[in-house]
Amino acid sequence: MSSERNPATPETPKPPKTTENAGKTGNAGKTGKTGNAGNAEETEPAGPRPRRLTYAAALVALEGLALVVGGLWILVLGITGDPDDRQQAVTGGVTLVVLALLPLLAARGLLGCRSWSRGPAVITQIMALPVAYNLLQADSMAIPAGIALAAAAVAALVLIVNGETTRALGIRGPGDAGGAEKK
Repeated sequence: MSSERNPATPETPKPPKTTENAGKTGNAGKTGKTGNAGNAEETEPAGPRPRRLTYAAALVALEGLALVVGGLWILVLGITGDPDDRQQAVTGGVTLVVLALLPLLAARGLLGCRSWSRGPAVITQIMALPVAYNLLQADSMAIPAGIALAAAAVAALVLIVNGETTRALGIRGPGDAGGAEKK
């Protein structure tokens, strides 16, 4: 059986990939890009990037940018203002800026149709939900921010786990375990 599976596997999926890769390997070598460039180019011929994936990437990037702005705001106030604890304000600002890397990298990966990007994007949304809940519990101007964050997180989660998005990212479900072995 294993001798039948191995010859069948290269015949069906690999000839189109080999043809695409043979022509694109030269292009990847010219641009200086390696393995990941070939993966992105392999997903492009399957069709254009779904709008849902683009919208999800935009929402994730927006959250990342909000973290950068918030972190820089706290950092500047910690340095120039009169905080209770300057070291804590600087540390908090730097932490937010560093945490912004996760959604920003995930957004870039989603735009490039990289399958690895879905995990960090989902984690970012899951982490945003408790933050939104805490903002909603505040009795201040933070309530509109909590509403906006909750809406963005839920919308991004729906877009990220959508079937069309999952297919565009090349993610196989648990029912496709046999398909994963064939590849």
